[in-house]
Amino acid sequence: MKQLILNADDFGLTRGVNEGIIRAHREGILTSATLMACGRAFDHAVELAKLNPRLGIGCHLVLVGGKAVAPLEEISSLASKDGRLPDSLAGFVARLSTGMIRPKELERELRAQILKTRAAGIEPTHLDTHKHTHAHPVVMRALSRVARELGIPRVRKPMENLRDSWESSRGERPAMLPELFAAAAARMVMPVFQSAARRYDLRSPDYFLGLARTGRLRPEALRRMIGAVQEGSTEIMLHPGISDSELQTIETRLSWQRNSEMDALIDPAVKSAIEEHGIRLITYGELN
Repeated sequence: MKQLILNADDFGLTRGVNEGIIRAHREGILTSATLMACGRAFDHAVELAKLNPRLGIGCHLVLVGGKAVAPLEEISSLASKDGRLPDSLAGFVARLSTGMIRPKELERELRAQILKTRAAGIEPTHLDTHKHTHAHPVVMRALSRVARELGIPRVRKPMENLRDSWESSRGERPAMLPELFAAAAARMVMPVFQSAARRYDLRSPDYFLGLARTGRLRPEALRRMIGAVQEGSTEIMLHPGISDSELQTIETRLSWQRNSEMDALIDPAVKSAIEEHGIRLITYGELN
């Protein structure tokens, strides 16, 4: 059986992003979203999630960009004195790899974000991370410990088969080099991810797609990607939303692209592709 999770990242980033995600769920094929506990529109996202109980909600854990949730005195090596998390992924990785960020402080921040989500009345179906920081072995081990402690056994495996992504790009502009580099780099740490998952009894879909095509899944590309779904379980990552004036005030490289991915998720031909390929849409909560 082919089972497919279509997950929207960045739920809680802005009201426009939230509304676009809900539209993609109500009118389209979106089954899941991951909520940013430090997003400026977190409360709005929680409200919408409760009005749409069939949408699976996980945690989109943030270690780069935004403000920390944990008390600052507990995460002094991770956040600045004003509570800001590292601005760039490259800077975060450099500090982490040289031991400047203490793993225990990663755990405290991850735990605080999950507990904030639970306190708002949302029980997370799974965990993933903003900018895929848990592809780094230190973050993956910290996340694994917190996941087991809090009883959340499902986590995104952000490693994709680049051949499948390339096939989905036929007739489209190819993925940009940074996206391909990120996807290739994530594949290199697959053994570390799998080792941590086994040790902490974490489960993930069999396959993952979308990293090399981040923000570029127009209807035809998404339809082709759906056609590449194999037997077993697959997650396709997307970033749908409505690009409004609020989004323009945030440092994000995805703006109008969010509208395109929202439109793809509600496109009739894309919906038809699900039926044509005999795919069952699920949430992470249904993943065995």
